[in-house]
Amino acid sequence: MNNPDYVVVGAGSSGAVVAARLAEYTDARVLLVEAGPGGFQQTVKIPAAFPQQFRGDLDWEYWTEPEPHLGGRRIYMPRGKMLGGCSGQNAMIYIRGNRSDYDSWAAGGATGWSYDDLLPLFKRSENNSRGASTFHGGDGPLYISDPQAPNPLSEAIVEGFVATGSARNDDFNGAEQLGAGLYQVSQRKGLRWTTNDGYVKPARKRDNFMVLTDTRVHRVAFEDGRAVGIVAERRDGTPGLLRAEREVVLSAGALATPQLLMLSGIGPADHLGEFGIDVVVDNDNVGSHYMDHPMYMLNFETTMSGTLAEAENPVQLLKLLATRSGLLTSNIGEAGAFFHTRDDDAPDQQFIAAPGYFNNHGFDSHDAPAYAIGCSMVGARSVGEVRLKSADPTELAAVTANYFAEPSDMDSMVAAIERAREVTRSGPLADLTVGELHPGPEATTRAELEDEIRRSVEHTYHPTCTARIGSEADGVVDASLKVHGVEGLRVADASVFPTIPHGNTHAPAVVVGEKAADLITAEA
Repeated sequence: MNNPDYVVVGAGSSGAVVAARLAEYTDARVLLVEAGPGGFQQTVKIPAAFPQQFRGDLDWEYWTEPEPHLGGRRIYMPRGKMLGGCSGQNAMIYIRGNRSDYDSWAAGGATGWSYDDLLPLFKRSENNSRGASTFHGGDGPLYISDPQAPNPLSEAIVEGFVATGSARNDDFNGAEQLGAGLYQVSQRKGLRWTTNDGYVKPARKRDNFMVLTDTRVHRVAFEDGRAVGIVAERRDGTPGLLRAEREVVLSAGALATPQLLMLSGIGPADHLGEFGIDVVVDNDNVGSHYMDHPMYMLNFETTMSGTLAEAENPVQLLKLLATRSGLLTSNIGEAGAFFHTRDDDAPDQQFIAAPGYFNNHGFDSHDAPAYAIGCSMVGARSVGEVRLKSADPTELAAVTANYFAEPSDMDSMVAAIERAREVTRSGPLADLTVGELHPGPEATTRAELEDEIRRSVEHTYHPTCTARIGSEADGVVDASLKVHGVEGLRVADASVFPTIPHGNTHAPAVVVGEKAADLITAEA
């Protein structure tokens, strides 16, 4: 495709959406550029196999800088490197966040981003197995379904949540987020459903849509203060200019998008000067305000059979292929709850529970049946940053998550662990639980729990806010997602969130893509 009208960088949860919608809504020529490969990978389609992608060919494999509040530990951060991006690597949990998230964005100046503004876009994107309703769509490109074969142990965990005070909630994306239940997932007939499946594949039938894979973008090219294209490197290693007649849209994610902005001369002037990068726009907010959801994983041995430890039995693969059922349809984090540990508008904690042992991103194993309860701090207040390591576009950015910089975050995590322990002692789980593996019965005092959290806490794979919507003084893009200080350049991915939503971030990222397509189309 020569001189496309729009060049979209990154085919993930947002980029796939904005590119496909632009090709659908207009006659404009749209080029979607992706660094990852374009081929089929079985581990992507099999829901329970998602941890097998970690540190493989489809993973960017980020590691944070030594974390100042975790004793200098470096945290592993997988990010999807494929068509569909992290929608092909996540746990498939479909959560939109809390109404107050979006209303606070609008109140802070993000006009058009309130809950009522975005609900029609959530519904437009969604093809829910329950059908259309006040809160859900029934004919969108993103298939959302109830678990195909929910594990009886997951049901028991939900009963444990309810027995300890949580209300039962069959729809976390409906009228109320609080409560406990099984998660809906981005699957179709027992297999993962990505933004590549829902958006890119249908769009490729259009004459005005093209996808370029295995293409690493180095920077945005400017002429007289306007973005005119991207400098990108294909498989042969030769960089070249791909021009855009109208706009460039960066959708490379909350880690790579700020890096690309800085490599292009948009960012903190002093920082860019360290690497000899000419400054196009001096903006200290680029790469700042990083937010994520720290997660501590508890594990317990159980007397119950049929856990995910049995998923590798060849019989399970036959079940999946023949009937789209069995343990391999599990998204691992099947059950959950949202609850308060402090007096916030939205719940600050989310339980993500699995009918199997899960520790260290799934790399560790255990020789007896077990289950896991993850404490995901969806109300985290600590803020980190993304910075350059060099001017080399092939070197991954430096990420500092800065977990627990805010003492209230540690208070929340300790309270969540104590709540999880209470759940396992409840009637529905008491007879099924043999013993506690993590943090372990020896961790009883507040100090011991804090030490264990700092040693072992990971995260929920939700980096956001590094190119956030705001004014030129406190943001990177305006409410139309246009980058301050230049023309012809927008950002459309989770980096634009003004604050991180209270829940999993895939669904909100999809809606950013839907919103971006509407904004661009309105000006076309």
